[in-house]
Amino acid sequence: MSSTKGRRWIQLTVEEQKAHVMRLLDALEVTDRDKRLKVARAILYLHHFIQTLFLTCCDTEVDVLHWSRHNVFLLYDMGIFTALLELLSMEIDNNQACSSAVRKPAISLADSTELRVLLSIMYLMVETIRVQTEDERPEWIAAREAFKNELGSPLYNGEPFALLLFTMVTKFCSMNAPHFPMKKVLLLLWKTILFTLGGFEELQELKVRCRERLHLPPLPEDSIKVVRAMRAASPPASAMELIEQQQQQKRGRRSRRVQPLVKQDSLDTYNERDPFKNDDARDEEEDPEDADSGIEGEVDPLDRDVIIQPPPPPPPLRPPTERVNFPKGLPWAPKVREKDIEHFLETSRNKFIGFTLGSDTETLVGLPRPIHESVKTLKQHKYVSIAEVQIKREEELQQCPLTLGEEEVEETQAEMLYLGMLPNLSQYVIALLKLLLAAAPTSKAKTDSINILADVLPEEMPITVLQSMKLGIDVNRHKEIIVKAISALLLLLLKHFKLNHIYQFEIISQHLVFANCIPLILKFFNQNIMSYISAKNSICVLDFPHCVVHEMPELTAESLEAGDSSQFCWRNLFSCINLLRILNKLTKWKHSRTMMLVVFKSAPILKRALKVKQAMMQLYVLKLLKIQTKYLGRQWRKSNMKTMSAIYQKVRHRLNDDWAYGNDIDARPWDFQAEECALRESIEKFNSRRYDKNKNSDYMPVDNCLQSVLGQRVDLPEDFHYSYEMWLEREVFSQPIQWEGLLQNQ
Repeated sequence: MSSTKGRRWIQLTVEEQKAHVMRLLDALEVTDRDKRLKVARAILYLHHFIQTLFLTCCDTEVDVLHWSRHNVFLLYDMGIFTALLELLSMEIDNNQACSSAVRKPAISLADSTELRVLLSIMYLMVETIRVQTEDERPEWIAAREAFKNELGSPLYNGEPFALLLFTMVTKFCSMNAPHFPMKKVLLLLWKTILFTLGGFEELQELKVRCRERLHLPPLPEDSIKVVRAMRAASPPASAMELIEQQQQQKRGRRSRRVQPLVKQDSLDTYNERDPFKNDDARDEEEDPEDADSGIEGEVDPLDRDVIIQPPPPPPPLRPPTERVNFPKGLPWAPKVREKDIEHFLETSRNKFIGFTLGSDTETLVGLPRPIHESVKTLKQHKYVSIAEVQIKREEELQQCPLTLGEEEVEETQAEMLYLGMLPNLSQYVIALLKLLLAAAPTSKAKTDSINILADVLPEEMPITVLQSMKLGIDVNRHKEIIVKAISALLLLLLKHFKLNHIYQFEIISQHLVFANCIPLILKFFNQNIMSYISAKNSICVLDFPHCVVHEMPELTAESLEAGDSSQFCWRNLFSCINLLRILNKLTKWKHSRTMMLVVFKSAPILKRALKVKQAMMQLYVLKLLKIQTKYLGRQWRKSNMKTMSAIYQKVRHRLNDDWAYGNDIDARPWDFQAEECALRESIEKFNSRRYDKNKNSDYMPVDNCLQSVLGQRVDLPEDFHYSYEMWLEREVFSQPIQWEGLLQNQ
């Protein structure tokens, strides 16, 4: 130790650094709680690179991040994560800390110090190892794969690491451990799922490989690339704006040459100009805030790592001629399902022939030539999803369990996670939605609601204006991070389980619907969404690694009130897009759930969300409006033609979909209970067939030989020998036997 004393960390050799980490690892095993906490904080400092000993090593943020990654991989190589996991398990099972926290009237930061230090180190390790950089070393790549497999495998008490974190969430929400720092738990849980299962790009690759394995045609396009290429559109004018405009005209004021309703012409995919309008006049007529303002030119939120990456530079101004150069055609290839072709042929045969041929989609005898062309066009755009193949395969396995034999289930990371979550899946979903409700900006503070601010409130409340403002920013940022983590976590689970097996997706969807997820998300959007998107609840000078390299300026009330220079909060935008995608996942092809959107009056709420000029968010809002348009009535469609046009331009077309007219809605009654019960029955059959230990008990051969049956050894309880004679007297000798009745029953 003396040889390394006084030397900077980067001057030490790798062996000397490992020796130092080994001493820290040995010190973690002491019984003294305070000493363990001190060592854990030293490890946290080692990652952050902010200890006084290391502060002089780095002059730039790039150096800080580089040595931070070096330290993390060094810590993982020395087995720090396993040691931290044991300490975390001890803290979770610490009944004394839980009982004292339950009895406390107010919980503060001091009650979760140990947990926060452990979770911070584990989060930084998971996030740092997960992210790939340009300066990757071969040993880092190998360590990443090993760590990924380690987190996803049932190595920790026979279950994946994510299950331990889910247990912390449910324990907190059941009020048995109110001191758990939920923000850090949820962030670590989200990043663990993201690391082990993969993000959206990995999902797309898995989907392509799965379709190849099932011998399905390739995907018509890469959905991620299509969404990134989309352009934002100007929002449609609200009724209030139109009324104000009419009142101004009645008062005789000078009206603008272009009404707000006309300004909605820019609600298109590529913002092309009307060639019959004067360009100069157009420039004068547009509001400055409507002309290419907003977030349409920013980087896609899914591409950015908001934890580490610095904010992107502002986009360069586009030349005026770029507006005219837009690609032709629709952004999405149309899709047709097999049942759509069957329904079209059934209707055509009834009309022209007078009888049907069931599910036969090949025989076109007796049908006129235009019908032949229509069927040919439908088959050209036919799309068979992985879910349809999985459902068909499941029906075959249910009907012929002996003929088809046992299904070979691939042990993927998603499969192992689902198997671990299945027994307590309902509790996990309810706990996550409770936390989402508590963190929603529209939620009112209630005395009986769960306290999610335990790991943000200090022991002593602020006494100055500056302290109060800083705490207010911290509380709002705390809630925003919780919403972000939960929304991203739920979306990842839904997408991965859907790809792994459709019924795994359906069971978690049904739990979400039964736990009132649909009205909760609508409640979340029933606010001033523009204010939420543009919220500035962050203090840039305190962010890592800026605070390490640069000198800390003096914080004042004026600087806190001014906030940062960014126009939009990417964290909140990311959360909104995730929640909209979850809502789409829950309602797609589910008539009863679509009707829930109508009953909860979601159309005006979703229309207000169109004001956010971001292409991806607008796309998912328009999808939700499209599925319920036919149920909103002719007057609504007539009054919202600009929104209808935007749906035509941005959302994928289903060639047989009658969404814009609603001619057959009377033939489809809303029977929520019947649809959900039928789906639940299919899910239970799937789970029983695949995961029930006694699943094949009905098909096991029966031993009919009396001698072998009597010769089997039966383990009896110890007290049976003492009460055997009494049981024989009571149950056998004292009971009269009706022999005639037995013969009649035979």
